[in-house]
Amino acid sequence: MYTLHIDDLNGTDRDVKDGHWRSRRMILAKEKVGFSLHETTLYAGQTSEFWYANHVEAVYCVGGKGTLTNLETGEKHQITDGFLYLLDGHEKHRLEIEEECRMICVFNPPVTGREVHDENGVYPVIIEDDDA
Repeated sequence: MYTLHIDDLNGTDRDVKDGHWRSRRMILAKEKVGFSLHETTLYAGQTSEFWYANHVEAVYCVGGKGTLTNLETGEKHQITDGFLYLLDGHEKHRLEIEEECRMICVFNPPVTGREVHDENGVYPVIIEDDDA
């Protein structure tokens, strides 16, 4: 059994921050369960573009307000508490945050925590070594 409290991640290598967001990575590839689970806070007034070309991501909003735009179709969706989106087609997308959003994110394949968004907003696939 694996347990933790989200606050135990504060200030660790699982607490990843950017000027637009903060992601606390609760479950990573090293846990070897086939997915990773993150709590991501998106800051009010920020706009971010992402493209998970190598991952499927499910995102569930548990607080806040913003707009999700599918950059491939132009379709827009209002993000509010209780809204979920699944990037099962590796869609390029934009998030415009009106009120700070708290999101629960699941990635497959799981991320290791060492990924960095490239210039296109893409995470590379990093295979977790057994020694990591």
